[in-house]
Amino acid sequence: MKQLALGVRLLDRAVFDSFVPGSNAAALAAARGLAAGQGALLYLHGLEGAGKSHLLQAMCAAVPGAAYLPLPALRGLGPEVLSGLAGQPLLAVDDPGSIGGDAAWERALFTLYNECTEAGTRLAVAARVPAADLPLMLPDLRSRLAAMPHFALHPLDEAQQREALRAHAAARGLVLPEETLQYLQRRFARDMASLHALLERLDVASLEAQRPLTVPFIRQVLGELR
Repeated sequence: MKQLALGVRLLDRAVFDSFVPGSNAAALAAARGLAAGQGALLYLHGLEGAGKSHLLQAMCAAVPGAAYLPLPALRGLGPEVLSGLAGQPLLAVDDPGSIGGDAAWERALFTLYNECTEAGTRLAVAARVPAADLPLMLPDLRSRLAAMPHFALHPLDEAQQREALRAHAAARGLVLPEETLQYLQRRFARDMASLHALLERLDVASLEAQRPLTVPFIRQVLGELR
């Protein structure tokens, strides 16, 4: 994992090459473009696990000096944490809906947006819903975010999920048989964030036991003895 300012860390797997686009090729191209300096603003929206945070972190991994700002994790630091960040080449703001209704945080994010515009800092934002539907009290903040180029992200279908899991496993030196992939999909949450977290847990267990990731071994690790 890479260490960023504010104690926030990027996941090693969250890079462009590990993103399986499925029906999200346009969003991936837009994210790559922003990281390469094409354009200044980008807004991603979609359901939990659709890949929004992955693309935000991938942009940061591709741009030296960029900062990933997951607002739910930063709430405890206070809105002042957003001050002075516009000098970075790229900022990636995750989940502005989480600060909706907090006047101080909304003003801080509005100020950050304006400072990025003045400084030429590229800004990417990701949320579950389009900006017009965010639960924000500050109309000017909502209108600024709503004016950003929007790209919707859609969850992967089952075959695409298996492709993504297989690629993620291969990057960790693991082999996932088709039977194992289908078992994981049938028995556990199907959003990619949950499946990746589960795979990382199983990877540790596999290394400790020196066992391949077969269905019987997974049942044993997770306490599913039936």
